[in-house]
Amino acid sequence: MVLNDAAKSLIARFPLGFVATVTPEGWPAVSPKGTFLVLDDDTIGFGEIRSPGTMRNLAHLAQAEVNFVDQWTRKGIRVRGATRVILPGAEFDALIGKWRAVWGDLAGRINALVLVHAETVKPITTPPYDDGVSEAEMIALYKQKFSEIYP
Repeated sequence: MVLNDAAKSLIARFPLGFVATVTPEGWPAVSPKGTFLVLDDDTIGFGEIRSPGTMRNLAHLAQAEVNFVDQWTRKGIRVRGATRVILPGAEFDALIGKWRAVWGDLAGRINALVLVHAETVKPITTPPYDDGVSEAEMIALYKQKFSEIYP
């Protein structure tokens, strides 16, 4: 499945992805990862910094779903697919520069790169859109809500 321009833009603007995996015991597990990048039309990836549970889960079942949401428009995407972990070595060295270019010194803390092949990409929206609310109205509403939380 190809990541379209809107999906790529969303991930670039809001790189905090909520990664869903399955534990060896069969339980769902969700963990936020803040270092996502789009690598090509079919691949996204994050830098593993402090994710022992996620890494254990991916060793058990190398699949994930990642949700990205623009908290202002309340729209997003879910990306599902097989994962591949790249540990330090030649391939890691060839890719880590992409993370350094975006994340600077934080890239030095990355222990592994986790790539997700985008097998399915689906939109996420909130129910008010079903009732005809516009993006501009959603943005105005959430600007107001966030200004009350963080005056």
